[in-house]
Amino acid sequence: MRAEAICAASACLLAALLGAADAAAQALTPDLLNPDPGGFVAPQNLPLRRTAQAQPDPAALPPEPMAPSRIGRIPSYGTPAAAGASDSGYDSLNRKRRLPRYYPGQRRPKSAGPGSPALLAPPPPPRPAPPSASAHRAPLPAGLTGTVIGQPPRRRLKTDDDPFGAVGDYAGSFLVKSAVEVSGGYDSNPGRVSGPAKGSAFYVVAPELMVTSDWERHALVADLRGSYTGYGGTVPADANSVSSAPTNLDRPSFDGHVDGRLDVSRDTRLLGQLRMRLFTDNPGSPNLDFGLAKYPLALNTGTSAGFDQSFNRLQVSGVGTFDRTTYQQSVLTDGSTESNNDRNFNQYGGVARASYDLMPGLKPFGEVEYDSRVHDDATDRNGYARDSTGGYVKAGTSFEFTRLLTGEMSIGYTGRSYTDPRLQKLTGLLTSGSLIWAATPLTTVKFITNTSVDESTLPEVSGVLTRSYTAEVDHDFRRWLTAIGKFTYGTQDYQGSSRLDHFGSVTGDLVYKLNRSFQLKAELRREWLDSNQPGNSNVATVVMLGVRLQN
Repeated sequence: MRAEAICAASACLLAALLGAADAAAQALTPDLLNPDPGGFVAPQNLPLRRTAQAQPDPAALPPEPMAPSRIGRIPSYGTPAAAGASDSGYDSLNRKRRLPRYYPGQRRPKSAGPGSPALLAPPPPPRPAPPSASAHRAPLPAGLTGTVIGQPPRRRLKTDDDPFGAVGDYAGSFLVKSAVEVSGGYDSNPGRVSGPAKGSAFYVVAPELMVTSDWERHALVADLRGSYTGYGGTVPADANSVSSAPTNLDRPSFDGHVDGRLDVSRDTRLLGQLRMRLFTDNPGSPNLDFGLAKYPLALNTGTSAGFDQSFNRLQVSGVGTFDRTTYQQSVLTDGSTESNNDRNFNQYGGVARASYDLMPGLKPFGEVEYDSRVHDDATDRNGYARDSTGGYVKAGTSFEFTRLLTGEMSIGYTGRSYTDPRLQKLTGLLTSGSLIWAATPLTTVKFITNTSVDESTLPEVSGVLTRSYTAEVDHDFRRWLTAIGKFTYGTQDYQGSSRLDHFGSVTGDLVYKLNRSFQLKAELRREWLDSNQPGNSNVATVVMLGVRLQN
């Protein structure tokens, strides 16, 4: 038993001495975790390695570079700015590279490549201004004078379209513009009588006032214009002839309105207007009595209220209107008076309009109007009941083509029925519109047409259907010198009778603008009225010269 133990111990000791080298190769090293083929064995122990592997000569290897000395250097801590930046356009944040933006007219850089011509050398820097140019002047920054090397040229300011227009003054949030024109001239036929007429000198004073709000929302605009025409005396009455021209030809005129808009929301707006007009019958009108001492004044006042609603491209609006027209008593040459209450009337009505924005610059629309006129007196001076109802229907479009041709044109039909069966129904074609054509930067052409239904006091005449057409050409020889040519033609159809009047005028104006506040104006006008009824035609020539003061 003792001998077996000694033999076993001797065998274990002999095995330990013979296998010590092999057991050391199985130690746990990082190579055991390498997943590459042959990674579990060191390179020098690979079974398939070359037996005569070339080893580099240490003496032939280049010496390792020495670290730079820090003696005498100022130490820097941290990473310098843009240390990892590159000029290749790489962005570690993966942001989209933005292309450079160039000013209008700035030269784009060209990249040199095979076959491309040599790049031009940069232009030399501008020469400095001589000392005399900057003497006794405050120095200006280089960015303002454009002397910075590489600075792109400055964009020129837009030319003022109206360099002599009124500037106005601000009163709070309102822009106020005012003007007054004072003119004098000569009229060859101031009373517009038929046959030989006596001319007379006259003067005109015409003030103007416009107030416009400057609000982000809502709007309020007041436009007030008036005039007074005086002839400096009275014309003696001719006992041998009867004329509708009064002995005193002086007459005032006023036309004003105040418009407001309330923006309830982006698509809903409330509209309102107050208006007033002071006028007289036109000289030579058949509505004037004979033997007048002066023109009777007429006053028209009215108001409107409505809404404007947008449904995407569709726009719908509705407005209710009320107007009151009254006339003064007529004063005769013998001192007596004659009432004009039969001409006073109230008008109630409404207007509905729908438009559709078909395409940019083209917006067709349709419009319908209905009104009722009620006179103060049941019958007029000739025994006719002139209360009436009527209206119109029209369709058209507003347009704007490349900002050269803008405006609105429409065509329709109008009609009016009267209470008195002896007065026939008034009907006719209706045209209205306004076109502006900017032919050149210095020339503008305008075309205006309008149709109205006017009251009349003539027996058996239902009313007067008046159509007018006006063409105007404005040309600037210079920004301060403007010539205006205007031609007007129209007709007056006295329905219920055979009378038909043709009227027209040719006007030439010349405006000399000294500055934004002072202008000189000259006008030559020829007017005529041709009637198919004898004794109602007339012709006149008017010459005027005046000044305009504006702010």
